[in-house]
Amino acid sequence: MYLKVKRLSPDAKLPTRTYEHDAGLDLYGLDGFKLPPRGTQSVSTGVVFEIPQGYVGLVRDRSSIGKKGVTVLAGVVDAGYRGEIVIVLHNLSAEVLQFEPGAKIAQILLLPVSTMPVLEVEELDSSERGERGFGSSGE
Repeated sequence: MYLKVKRLSPDAKLPTRTYEHDAGLDLYGLDGFKLPPRGTQSVSTGVVFEIPQGYVGLVRDRSSIGKKGVTVLAGVVDAGYRGEIVIVLHNLSAEVLQFEPGAKIAQILLLPVSTMPVLEVEELDSSERGERGFGSSGE
């Protein structure tokens, strides 16, 4: 099985793994850009994916830009989506951050996904946890 990728620009970089067994594929920004303090920006990658049916792409932060205060927003790529992969970045820091063309800006994880149907019921089966939410498992 392969992840089929189409370049929309000759300057676009294909996704890569730095090490053979890395879970994520690195994604690259097509153009250079400045990310203002506490600003949000959509960044083109210049690539389109054909994710196999039964899988989903989860776009996540890279640790190298995360330590600069940059996080990825809105990162689900469905198997049926055939548009450009656009990464939404948010700068949590007070610094302007400069990214060069072709910079690694995010990573995508390709994971199996269940598409089970929804069934409305009057009651749910009980569980050991029940309705205990945030902090219920200890600190």
